[in-house]
Parts: sequence; structure tokens; C-alpha cells
Amino acid sequence: MPAGETRSTSAQAVTAYVAVGANLGDAQAAVRQAMAALGQLPQSRVMQRSSLYRTAPVARDSALAADGPDYINAVLALETALPALELLDQLQALEQSAGRERSYPDAPRTLDLDLLLYGDTPVDSSRLTVPHPRMWQRAFVLVPLAEIAPGLVSADQLRAVAAQAITRLQAD
Repeated sequence: MPAGETRSTSAQAVTAYVAVGANLGDAQAAVRQAMAALGQLPQSRVMQRSSLYRTAPVARDSALAADGPDYINAVLALETALPALELLDQLQALEQSAGRERSYPDAPRTLDLDLLLYGDTPVDSSRLTVPHPRMWQRAFVLVPLAEIAPGLVSADQLRAVAAQAITRLQAD
């Protein structure tokens, strides 16, 4: 699609927020490529994207350290008419095409795509929980989310993750 053109979505579209991260290989390039690929999903278009941020790996239990190199992270707003589980399938297909392996929890990743929010609709299935269950505990999610959607993140939520080191690399 030529620059400046946008892919149209149906009247039933919602705004979904997707966290994008990588810490293996050229992580910055992987995050940028993933953001571009998200804009090419069927019935979807990127509305906003955050700056890139560098953060240390965080374990599922945020009190524990995780292994691996620092992550490059971003969050984007995606207008989509895809149902939540179809969007999840598309995200996982992009991860697979980037060489993502799920060898163990919190393993380093060539690409990590997490569906954070899907409009105002909660999802609770065996495959997907939205809002993302750990998003409110992670600076690498909340800081870039607050950059593009400040009304979704409170000052108290940002204070709760203020001890987690996060460095803005650039506006992207």
C-alpha cells in the first residue's frame, strides 16, 4: 500500500492496544518490522504508535529477575474489525514468522506481541485474557501506553511501576 494511504476498516471496528517487544537479534528492527506488519493485518490499521523504549527483562512474577539481554518495547493502537481471537491468531502468526520460540516462560524472544486491550470488551478464554493480566505491573507496557493513550493510564499506575528502569530511545 503506498505511503499516506490507509486501509479501511468496518463500522464495527474497535481500538486494540498491542505491546510489541524483542530482545534477540536486532530487536529495534524486529519491533519496527512488527509495527509495520500490524498495519497490514486484514481489516486493521495502525492509529498510533509509541516511541521505542529499552527495558531489562521482567519475569512473570515481577519480584523475580529474568534472563537475557534488554528488550526494545513499544505499544501501538490498532483499529481493527477482527474478532479478538482472530487478532490473537494474527499476532501469533507474526511471532512465528519472526522465529519466536516458546521454550520456557520468560525466555528471550525474537518478537513478543501481547494484546493488552480490545476496545472496552473483556475477554476471558483458555487462549486469551484481556485486559492483559500483568499489564498494570509493567513499566514497559504502561509508559508507552500512557504516551499514546494517556487517558488509559493513571498517575497512580505509573507511580506503581516507577522503580522499573525504562529508557525512551526515540519517538518513532
